[in-house]
Order: sequence, then C-alpha cells, then structure tokens
Amino acid sequence: MELIQQDPDINAYLAAGEAVDHEHPRVREVAARLSAEHPDAYSYAEAAFVYVRDAVPHSMDTGDPRVTWRASDVLELRTGICYAKSIAYAALLRARGIPAALCYQRLTDDDGSHPVVHGLTAVLLPGERDWARQDPRGNVPPGVDARFSLGEERLAWPVRPELGEVDHPLLHAEPHPAVLAALRAAPDLTRLKRTLPAELGPVRLP
Repeated sequence: MELIQQDPDINAYLAAGEAVDHEHPRVREVAARLSAEHPDAYSYAEAAFVYVRDAVPHSMDTGDPRVTWRASDVLELRTGICYAKSIAYAALLRARGIPAALCYQRLTDDDGSHPVVHGLTAVLLPGERDWARQDPRGNVPPGVDARFSLGEERLAWPVRPELGEVDHPLLHAEPHPAVLAALRAAPDLTRLKRTLPAELGPVRLP
C-alpha cells in the first residue's frame, strides 16, 4: 500500500503541536535518555518504539480509567489507548528530528462486527525513501507480536479485507479530528469505549 502525505511539506511531520508536544520537558527527557543509549537514528527509532510499546501499558489492557492524548501526559502517566501511544511515539521521533506521522486502520471483530479505528505511527528514517508504519499499541493479548520494522510490516493486526477491514493510506501530521475529539471529550475510559470512532470521515488534502 502506498502511503500518502496529507501535507507535502516534510516539516509538518517534524512540528510540535498541542497533541504531539515534543518540546515539552517530559518528552525531551525521555528522548534524551533514549538518545544517550541509542545514538544513531535507526536504533533510537527502534528503542523509542519498544519503550512506548512496553513501558506505557494500553489502558484497555490494564483498566486504567485515565484518558491521555498529549504525548507528554502519555509519557508522564504511562497510560493511553492506541491513539495516545501513537502520538507519544511520534513525539519521541520528532524530538530527535525524525519525521513521524499518524495513520489509521479500520478493524472489526472476527465476524466483521463492531468496527473501530486503530491508530498507528509512521516513520521516515534518514536515507529511506518510504515511510514505514509501526504499531506501538502493545503485545496484548497473547499472539499479538508487533515489532519495529522498516521492511515487512510487523503490525499488531494486519487488515482482513474480507471482513471490511481497511488500511487508511493518509499520513497525518496531527491526530485525525475524529480521534482527537473522542479523546478530548471523554472524562474516563468507560466513556471513551462508547465513543471511539468506527469510521474516519474525509480529510481534505492541502
């Protein structure tokens, strides 16, 4: 699948925003610590992926009622759903000067019911021509084995077209408005579960 930049300007995928707030001291602190141990861009990108995947539990796995959406809060509180974790990973990449985008899948239950939008991060490492999607959601339940990869994708859940699942090719510089609205409006995880977007509306290219 060809990934498409929503914004043709690569600088958009390096910018700080309200959600991808990589200028925040907490994001900078984590990025500096990972950079000290992993000085080159590839090893840093992989280490940041593993950190967000493993050190920040998915709130639906733990039952943590707190809803996070700013990268700094995700890293400070160490909790968040897939959208929040993808935002945190994007912030850690941008803090190191590595272009990072947010992208999405439409997934369903095994019978094709209960569609939901799932959040991913895409990275463009120095010397690479193509963006590579990563899934820092966390390897729960058993059998999920998402890993950092620039070649064959190692996502938590490859889509099943026969069930109506879809990979959305658009690379967003900021969270999709439907995603951000759901996160910001939910006072707790229980409410968020009831308001997760099942579809993504059209997004206009610049």
